Amino acid sequence: MVGVTDSEDSAAALHPAERLELARKATADAGVDALLVSPGADLRYLTGYQALPLERLTCLVVPAEADPFLVVPALERPAAQASPAGGLGLEIAGFAETDDAYALIARRLPAGVRRFAVDNHMWAEKLLAFQAALPDAQACLAGDVLTELRMRKSPAEVAALRRAGGAIDRVHRRVGEWLRAGRTEREVARDIADAILAAGHETVDFVIVGSGPNSASPHHEVSDRVIRSGDPVVVDIGGTTADGYCSDSTRTYAVGEPPAAFRELYEVLLRAQTAQTEAVCPGITAEQLDAIGRDIITAAGYGEHFIHRTGHGIGLEGHEEPYIVAGSRRALAPGMAFSIEPGIYLPGTFGARIEDIAVCTEGGGERLNLTGRDLVVLPD
Repeated sequence: MVGVTDSEDSAAALHPAERLELARKATADAGVDALLVSPGADLRYLTGYQALPLERLTCLVVPAEADPFLVVPALERPAAQASPAGGLGLEIAGFAETDDAYALIARRLPAGVRRFAVDNHMWAEKLLAFQAALPDAQACLAGDVLTELRMRKSPAEVAALRRAGGAIDRVHRRVGEWLRAGRTEREVARDIADAILAAGHETVDFVIVGSGPNSASPHHEVSDRVIRSGDPVVVDIGGTTADGYCSDSTRTYAVGEPPAAFRELYEVLLRAQTAQTEAVCPGITAEQLDAIGRDIITAAGYGEHFIHRTGHGIGLEGHEEPYIVAGSRRALAPGMAFSIEPGIYLPGTFGARIEDIAVCTEGGGERLNLTGRDLVVLPD
């Protein structure tokens, strides 16, 4: 397209104008009179606007039977117009410091509002202010309206997740540069965090480096423990790209030759995770996918040591629907993106986890993390 930059073209693909109409229809279908969305992933999904969460109200209003509009503080209006929201044909209304933005929105809503939905992460003070401005209406969660829209990624979103996956893969391929005996977990984590940014992420969301007995704690993050020869080390890392889409991948390393018992545990885990990634396809339920890996781990005698769900959805948030967990009968469908990350953890001894992001496709599934899954034994 003449006169359109790659970034503008990408923004248009990631934030198409028709999403607002889909959200309006979903709002009406849910029996909700208006959708109220404050800064966060839902607002970015619907408009492309990454608004700052401030004490002043920023709110996308999607009435079930009227055109949507975005209300922002007057001093934030230029930023909102410069974002992808400015190219959606969406009214962006600014309000002055002395205006009551909640009353302004209440006046603009169609008469007789009885039920309004707020995004799941709206600050409590803002929800209470809306309840005061709409005393005859009942509040509910917008997640019930928006989850089905956000859960099935568009081709542009899958491409963004693929780029994020490639970026975090580049970091895992370099872990051997930093991970060695004599260094602390914290020192290794600092190097990894720098590499996450250098690889193409805009922010570092988390760095878990769990060595030796700390590898048996799934969310250990980092400590000043000195890494020793023979230690297994779980490295779980992720960030957010400029597109707003997240990466998340775990690999388990060994610094020098690990104990034989750890190699046995790891081989079971690898079989389980491989079977799960190969089983992804439309129609399989979340609990069925969870059970595939869990049954393999249980049959090998480690069932009580797989202590968390198999995975979580990923997109504009690191954790979102669908959750791959026992009890969820949600059928996977093309466009759904989620982690597959079984783990085995022996308290006080060692543990391991392997994690890839997968996308359900029309014909099966696609892994977005392509680094090797075999145990990587590094020089000690």
